[in-house]
Amino acid sequence: MRYPSIMSAALAGIGLLGVVGCTTGEDLRKVQQEVGDLKLEVFKLRREMEDANKRAEAERAAGTESRALDRRFQADLQETLRQLQENTRALGNRLNDPTVRTGRAVAAPAAPQALQSDDEKAYGAALLDYNRGQYAIAAESLELFIKSNPSSPRRADALFFLGLSYYNQKGYDKAQRVFEQILKEHAASNQFLPAKLKRAQCLLKQGLKPAAVKAFKEITDGFPGTAEARTAQQELADLGF
Repeated sequence: MRYPSIMSAALAGIGLLGVVGCTTGEDLRKVQQEVGDLKLEVFKLRREMEDANKRAEAERAAGTESRALDRRFQADLQETLRQLQENTRALGNRLNDPTVRTGRAVAAPAAPQALQSDDEKAYGAALLDYNRGQYAIAAESLELFIKSNPSSPRRADALFFLGLSYYNQKGYDKAQRVFEQILKEHAASNQFLPAKLKRAQCLLKQGLKPAAVKAFKEITDGFPGTAEARTAQQELADLGF
C-alpha cells in the first residue's frame, strides 16, 4: 500500500501554502512543480480507490468476510484524497494571485509576522526535501531551522514535519519525543491534534500496546468527530477494542 507516501505529499502541500507568500521567480517555479505533482497524486489516488473498490466487490461476490484493514484503507484513501484536493486547489489559487505572479512579497495569512527571507527559504527547502521522500535530509534541515529560529511562528509546523521525517525512517522513539514536544510547547497550534495521533501511532509501532490504546482513546473521547478521532477509532478496532 502506497497511501502513506501520498499523505506525506498532502502534508507537504499544507506547508507550502505558507512558503508561497514570499516568493521569487525560482520559488514560484518550484511551487508550480509541486502543484503538478499533487495533481498527479490525486489522479493516482483515484485510480487506487477504484482498484480497492473492485477488490472489495470481488471479495463480497466470493462470499469472503470484509476485513478491518480494507475498511481502514478505504477510510484513509478518502481522507487523503480530500486533503490533496484541498491543498492543490489552495496552492492553485495562490499561484493565480497577481501579487504572487508579480513576485511581490505577501505575508502568509497564518503567520503573525513574516520570517526573514533566508529563514523562509530554508523552511521551504526542507519541506520540498520531505515531499520528495528525502526524509534524512529534511530532518537535518528542520533540526537546523528549529535551532536557529526558536521563536519562529513556523516552529510547531517544523517540529511536526521533523517528527514525520523520523517516523518515515522508522525512528519511532525519536518521532515520539518530537510529537510530545509539540503537545507540551504548542498546545494551541493546529499541529496539536495531528501530533497527538502520531504520538499514539509511535507507541503502537514500538510495541507499547497498552499505552497506545490509552492514547487512541484519549483522542476518540476528547476530540469526537475529527479526522484524527476517526483514525484513532479504526486503530482501536484493528487492535480489538
